[in-house]
Amino acid sequence: MTTNSLFDLSGKVAVVTGASKGIGKDVAVYLSESGADMVLIARDQQELESVADTIEKRGRKALPIAYDLADVSGLDSITDRILRHYGHIDILFNNAGTNIPKPALDVTEEDWDTVLGLNLKSAFFMTQSVGRHMVSRKKGKIINMSSQMALVGYQNRSAYAASKAGLSQLTRQLAIEWAPYHINVNAVAPTFVETPLTRPMLENEAFRQEVINRIPLGRVGKTEDLFGAVLYLASEASDMVTGQTLVVDGGWTVW
Repeated sequence: MTTNSLFDLSGKVAVVTGASKGIGKDVAVYLSESGADMVLIARDQQELESVADTIEKRGRKALPIAYDLADVSGLDSITDRILRHYGHIDILFNNAGTNIPKPALDVTEEDWDTVLGLNLKSAFFMTQSVGRHMVSRKKGKIINMSSQMALVGYQNRSAYAASKAGLSQLTRQLAIEWAPYHINVNAVAPTFVETPLTRPMLENEAFRQEVINRIPLGRVGKTEDLFGAVLYLASEASDMVTGQTLVVDGGWTVW
């Protein structure tokens, strides 16, 4: 096996949630360039179709599915639709997420349920739904989008940090349960990455400089900084890796 073939996703079907913009969009395009046919899930049909068009113009297939993942009742129907379309699912990247940054004393029950519902609950039930298929095939790669906030604290992130810490722990738990079925379950934990979600925060120069001062490599992340980590965990190169959270944080958590 050559080095390049370890990272070749040809013949694979990869599902990316939160695929209409930011990290999800850019990673989905990158995985398609690595050979995978794609399933794109997010709420905005028009944005998804634009991403799908980009992928198809580069020679891969793409199935856009507009759905609010916070409603877990329809996730089995989505999995069934994917299987009817492609016949199998090889990779699931649980990327969809949200954040409502507030001091802990100001967090409402609605805030908590919104953040935990999308970041943790929907990721679990999407994984459960796709996992049934992977267990039956006895193979699969699941990648969860965690965060450096799963490992360290930061102000105004109580719900978000709890959701991401839960996701990293869920990653370990599922890795144990599904190892007998040759399913690898891992997570990626980035630092602040400039996306449509974080851009309003990072446009505050004082906040941006505070963030950069905590990152030894001296800059915030870009979406392409995550490409190698996600491809590694999606590919045969990581066949002996499971239950891990791969931190892509420029050194934030080594202080």
